[in-house]
Amino acid sequence: MLVLLPPSEGKAAPAKGAAVDVAGLSLPGLRQARERVLAELVELCRGDEDKALDVLGLGPTQRGEIGRNAALPDAPAGPAGEVYTGVLYDALGLASLDAAARRRAGERLLVFSGLWGAVTVDDAIPSYRCPIGVRLPGLGGLAAFWRGALAQVMPAVADGGLVLDLRSGAYAAAWKPTGDVAARTVCVRVLQVRTVGGVEKRTVVSHFNKATKGRLLRALLESGADPRDADQLAAHWRESGFTVEAAGAGRLDVLVRDVH
Repeated sequence: MLVLLPPSEGKAAPAKGAAVDVAGLSLPGLRQARERVLAELVELCRGDEDKALDVLGLGPTQRGEIGRNAALPDAPAGPAGEVYTGVLYDALGLASLDAAARRRAGERLLVFSGLWGAVTVDDAIPSYRCPIGVRLPGLGGLAAFWRGALAQVMPAVADGGLVLDLRSGAYAAAWKPTGDVAARTVCVRVLQVRTVGGVEKRTVVSHFNKATKGRLLRALLESGADPRDADQLAAHWRESGFTVEAAGAGRLDVLVRDVH
C-alpha cells in the first residue's frame, strides 16, 4: 500500500545535522529534476529579495524565508516526517507511533513537494519554502515541471497495491495516476455534517479535513492493516470508529460531526 500526502506550509527547521544529500534521497530517478529546482530556488533567493518574495507569494514579514532558502545547500537536514508540521502531521503524530507503525510509515508514506517532487518521511531534508503553485524563473510552474519527472518514476513506486491519495488539488496535479494504478487508487473526502433547520447539510472544512485525514492515516498505520481495495479500506476505518460512505469508483467520503 502507498499513501500520497501533501507537504505542510509550516516546517520545523532542524537545529543540527548534515546538509541535504540530493543523490541519497529516495526515488533517485528524480535527482536531476530536484537539482534543477534547488538551483533555481537558491539563485532566486540569493538575488533580488523583493522579487523572490513576489515569486514565492510571501509578504514583507516573511523575509526570513528568503534567507532560509538562500542557505538551503548547507542547511541542516532532518527526517521529512519531522520537518513537515501543520494540522495533518500533528494529527498523524509520527513521533508517538510505536516502532512497528513508524516503520510502516517509512515504507508507505510519500510526501509530494514543490522542491523535491516526492520524498519519504525518512528522507533527510532542510526546512524550505517553495509551494507547488510557484512559477520559478527558468522552470515555469512547478506542478507542470514535475509532471514529466514524476510520470517516469511513480508507476513503478505505486506498483502492485492500493494507492491512497490524500493530496490537495495543487499537489495532485503534479502526478495523476493512470491505467492500472488509477484503478487501484482511492481518494478521500472529509465532510462535516450539520443539521440546520431540520435539514442535514454536508460541507468541506479545510482545517478539519486535514486533521481528520491525519487521524485516518494514524489508525491505518497503528492497525497494521493492508487493505487491497476501497471496500476493505472503508471497512477498516468503520471498525476504527469512523463513518465512511462510498462516493463512486475509487472515492470515499468520511463524515464527521464534531469539529476539533
